[in-house]
This record gives sequence, structure tokens and C-alpha cells, in this order.
Amino acid sequence: MNTPPGSPPQLATPAGQGGLRELSPAYFGLVMATGIVSLAADMLGHPLLARALLVLNAVQYVVLWGLYVLRAWRYPRRFFGDMVDHARGTGYFTMVAATGILASQCIVLLGHVPLGFALWALAALLWLVLTYTIFTAFTIRRDKPPLDRGISGAWLLAVVSTQALAVSSALLAARIGQPLRLELNLLALSMWLWGGMLYIWMMALIFYRYLFFPFSPGDLSPPYWINMGAMAISTLAGSLLILNAPQAPFLVSLLPFLKGFTVFYWAAGTWWIPMLVLLGIWRHGVRRFPLRYDPLYWGAVFPLGMYAACTWQMDQAMAFGFLDALPRLFFAVALLAWLLAFIGMLRSVARQLRGL
Repeated sequence: MNTPPGSPPQLATPAGQGGLRELSPAYFGLVMATGIVSLAADMLGHPLLARALLVLNAVQYVVLWGLYVLRAWRYPRRFFGDMVDHARGTGYFTMVAATGILASQCIVLLGHVPLGFALWALAALLWLVLTYTIFTAFTIRRDKPPLDRGISGAWLLAVVSTQALAVSSALLAARIGQPLRLELNLLALSMWLWGGMLYIWMMALIFYRYLFFPFSPGDLSPPYWINMGAMAISTLAGSLLILNAPQAPFLVSLLPFLKGFTVFYWAAGTWWIPMLVLLGIWRHGVRRFPLRYDPLYWGAVFPLGMYAACTWQMDQAMAFGFLDALPRLFFAVALLAWLLAFIGMLRSVARQLRGL
């Protein structure tokens, strides 16, 4: 398979030794994509589908943790080496985002606050460890790649993981009493603000790379859809903070700011959609780049599902009442994309197993 320069190689198979050694650090994107499609299904009135995807997601989450632990044990130099690599390291932020989204599923779909709280705590711990390990390593590393080979849309997974923690914190705050309700709302607000600032820093570099460096079809890897997905999950977090305002006086005083920036995030994410569609047509239609399964494609499915979820939630929080058709359209697109990616993953694994 053709792999974009500077992006993680494709997972050969979860079972084979080569596959385990080359397991993409970003493979928890599978859990992120499945989780947000599940939550969007519940928002739009498909509870059976939402719960079926929750069960599947729990299985995927456990299996991936097993594979990651096994990879760390058998190939520690590769596992930890990827973590401090500019091109691959940010993929590990999918672990944080996946854990936060699974926590949100447990809170919303199961109403199981203790389980959601446990997963939220794990997501917070992973966020702390990975954020300061990865960015410290990137900073002090002596040999660094040039900008056009070192940065991609996958860097915005750091934003997504931060906002996933904001979302799960806000959901917990809405369902838990004192003494933690105010603290969780403040944490959700702080993570929401930090995620927005991080997006501004990173997006400036990514946009500069877009416009002032040569751009080939291989450079347009699927995680560039996270340009939109990071804004979509920021919109979702902002909408939940608006809904939580009656529970926290300091949020009430910030309501104009919360509403303004939530719409700002949504508008910025919406701007990216036509741009990314046009670039995708150029990549696969004009330049004939092969469209084959790659674990990185989960990084394109997730933003589609998140855009459906955030638009629905913002419509509720802002009481617009006229955006109902948009989340339904994007949910259908996200579900189709999820099905195609899931079938592609199963076929890829089956081919590799037949070759063992």
C-alpha cells in the first residue's frame, strides 16, 4: 500500500508479528469513530444502533489495549520510539480521546456514572502523561524533521484529546453533585479553552505547510480531516458548557463568551468541509491516488460523526431550531463511512490471516 510520507505505516495485521510491530499509534481512532457514531445515533433517535455500537466499541477498546500492551512488551524500543517521533507520536493521543469518548458513551447511553468516572480518570491520567512526554520530547530532541515532513493533521489529535476530556468532564458535572460539580465544570472550561488555544497554534503551522510547501497526493493523509474534527469536538464541548451554566455561577457570567466561541468553532469547522472534499477529489479523482483501507482512515470517519453530534448539540444549546437537517445528513454520511472503513478493516485482517 502507498503510505503518505511522514505518516504511520499501515497495520499489516493485529495477529501477525510484523503487524504487531508496525501497529499504528493512531489505531485507537477506531474507538473514537465508533464511539461518536454511537453517540450521534442516540442523539438522532436510534437507541438500538447506539447501544449495539457501544458494545462493539467496548470490545474494540479492550482488544486494542491488549495489542498496545503486547507491543510495548515485545517491541519496547519501537513502541516508545514512536512516541517521541514527530510523524508518529501524536497518534498516541487517540488513546486519550478514545477513553474520553467511551466514558461519554457510558455516561450518556448507560447512565453509569461510576464507570464513566473511572474512564474519565484514566483519560485524564493518559492526557497528563502523553501531553508532557510527547511535547517535551519534541522540544528537546536534537534531530528534528523539516516542517513539511514533521507536521500533519494528526497533530490536532492533541486538541481532540483535550476536548474529549472537556466533553466527558462536562457530562459528569451535569450528573454529579457537590463537592465535584463546580470543580468538574471548571476543569471542562479550562480544557475547552486550552484546546482552542492549542488549535490556533497548530493550525497556523498546518495552514502554512498547506500554502507554502509542495503538496503531493501522498501528503494529504486522512488525518487532515481532523482540521475539521478538532473544531467539531470543540463545538460539542462548548455546547455542553452552555447547557451546564445553570449549575455553575461562573459559567452564567461567561455565557456570551461561551456562545460566541462555540459558534466560532462550529463556523471554522464548517469552513473546512468543502476544502477537504475538494482536496479529496483532487487526491483520488484527479491524481488517482489509490483508495484502500488504512487505519488512518478512522481519522476521517471520526470528524464526520463529530460534526453531526456537535451540530445537533449546538442547535439544542443555542435554541436555533433550524439546523435539524444538517446533523441528520452528516450522520448518514458518517455511518456509511464507518461501515466502509469497518468492512475494509475486516477484509485487510482476513487477507493477512490467510497469508499466515
